Amino acid sequence: MIDIIKDDSLFVASTYARFPVALVSGKGATYYSDTNKEYIDMGSGIGVTAFGACDDEWKTAVINQLNKLAHTSNLYYTEPCVTLAKMLAQKTGLKKTFFSNSGAEANECAIKVARKYYEDKYGKQGYIITLKNSFHGRTLATLSATGQDKFHELFNPLVSNFLHADANDLSQIENLIKSYPVCAVMIEIVQGEGGVNALDKTYVQGLDALCKSNDILLIVDEVQTGNGRTGELYAYQAFNIMPDVVTTAKGLGGGLPIGACMMGEKVENVLTFGSHGSTFGGNPVACAGAVSIISRLNPEFLSEVKKKGDYIVSELKNLDGVESVSGLGLMLGIKTKKPIKEVVNYCIENGVLVLTAKDKLRLLPPLNITFSELEKAIKVIKEAIKL
Repeated sequence: MIDIIKDDSLFVASTYARFPVALVSGKGATYYSDTNKEYIDMGSGIGVTAFGACDDEWKTAVINQLNKLAHTSNLYYTEPCVTLAKMLAQKTGLKKTFFSNSGAEANECAIKVARKYYEDKYGKQGYIITLKNSFHGRTLATLSATGQDKFHELFNPLVSNFLHADANDLSQIENLIKSYPVCAVMIEIVQGEGGVNALDKTYVQGLDALCKSNDILLIVDEVQTGNGRTGELYAYQAFNIMPDVVTTAKGLGGGLPIGACMMGEKVENVLTFGSHGSTFGGNPVACAGAVSIISRLNPEFLSEVKKKGDYIVSELKNLDGVESVSGLGLMLGIKTKKPIKEVVNYCIENGVLVLTAKDKLRLLPPLNITFSELEKAIKVIKEAIKL
């Protein structure tokens, strides 16, 4: 017999400050603990379960593929991998996709693409500029790309040739380009772990133009913002730009591990035989689940995502205990006057699972959460926040 919480402390690496909740089942946005307590999920596994727990259509796609072929090596072709790559190309205008298992791996691929592009074309090493307060992953390269010193402290020496600039200050990027051989700029349209802060549209458009005029790749990290989370299929699409590389993961697989590095025309052939690879990348089951997710993120559905986001903002922005609300769609951060730990504990005690980002309450509910579930959750959150 397993005591979930006790045995976790004995046998699982202590890398997470878990809340005292052991989840055992769920459906949609409703979860149940080992004590049969009911929770409304406002975090979706940190933006992963786009259609909630045990979504029927997703389950059918995954089970059907499990009954055909669960895995084979990338020495052979598989239909789900090709179908997903074609679908992503058609919906984004990007050309080719490299599949991996996580957002960090997708960003590692983007970093390699940028470096190889510059080395192939100019015969020298290039620098990658990222933004302060960014988060791009926990591998050594993506940690080096992350613009937050607190993540760097224990893991020096970091990977070289990364530069960091303030968000929404184009002049800093311009000055760095004058001083260094820059091969790419890497941004998140909404900085998730950095505080759920959306970049200014004029800044993003200016950055796009600056990169194009200097033959610098623009990489958009859509690991958390992608796959419908902000009310667009990918957040950059609301900014009228075309990046050279787009990375994504989290909600793409609907609960299965998958990452994707999508490459535009300029770099579609940079990766050549033997230059990159992944044992599990493009796994048929993970890709079948992703096809199920992407196929349902149509304009009508995405419009509903925006409406739900607007509802949350309208309910919280003028509350006495709220200092600010930030983000886009169903990716929102709430700065509260109360200590954030107090707010989170109240929510959990009253059956609502929430997240944090720095000193903010972070909300990433399933995209298909019902309005009745949403209203119930927001009622609890308002009680938790109010002074």
